[in-house]
Amino acid sequence: MNYPIHAALRGSGKNVVVLLHGFGGIGGVWEDVVDHLDGAFTTIAYDLPGHGLSLDYPKAGSAKVAANAVLADLVARGITRAHFVGHSMGGAVATLAALFDPERVASLTLLAPGGYGPEINGPLLRRYAAAACTDELRSCLAEMSSPDSTVPDAVVRDLAEMRGRPGQTDKLIAFAEAMTADDKQGVIPRDSLATLTMPVMVVWGTDDAVLPYSHADALPSGFLIHHVLEIGHMLPEETPVLVADIISRMTRRRQRRLPAIAACDAG
Repeated sequence: MNYPIHAALRGSGKNVVVLLHGFGGIGGVWEDVVDHLDGAFTTIAYDLPGHGLSLDYPKAGSAKVAANAVLADLVARGITRAHFVGHSMGGAVATLAALFDPERVASLTLLAPGGYGPEINGPLLRRYAAAACTDELRSCLAEMSSPDSTVPDAVVRDLAEMRGRPGQTDKLIAFAEAMTADDKQGVIPRDSLATLTMPVMVVWGTDDAVLPYSHADALPSGFLIHHVLEIGHMLPEETPVLVADIISRMTRRRQRRLPAIAACDAG
């Protein structure tokens, strides 16, 4: 049986852009980014399994389940090629999708992606998982953002509404406990990342309090790295214009070629 994953579509452009939010978020957090893309693309903003209107998706919680759910939905829609954009946990989901089905992923734009290093601010994420009222949510989001950033009221309101659904907060608490066990996260092997041939851009704020921007060090040759000064973890909300510009540029990049492996002469 196929289970539905919720998605919001906007625009009518030829190029499809898939938007994958971070832990504890919903597809609506991309609204400002989509506004700045100005209808030039067809955007698909998902509520990942276990979040928002995808709350009851079975076996939710892992990035692997989420990646397979998104890929299955694209197949059902007849979409054979899309540009993937993922923030935090959504970055891990996007990366796994590219590893599972590289022909379907035209490019990867990864905003402070999960799974690129073991360090993670477990206490903050567990507190964010349990936050239900607007004051608690705003406090957590402010701590995740740079000191100079303002937490958007609309995002706080939408997340509070999401947390008001029966079972949502309990599910997020369970996800956070599993995701941050021993205050470490699972890591996608660098050897696996090195097999990706689509264009990859990794964007990281230097004030990130959730995932250190040093996770962008020693990535495979050909990965593009963009450090954003004085921006925190919440890149889609803190700097939507920059994110939209990067997405637009990534849709125009061509596939990378992997270095050829020299064959050994027979002795």
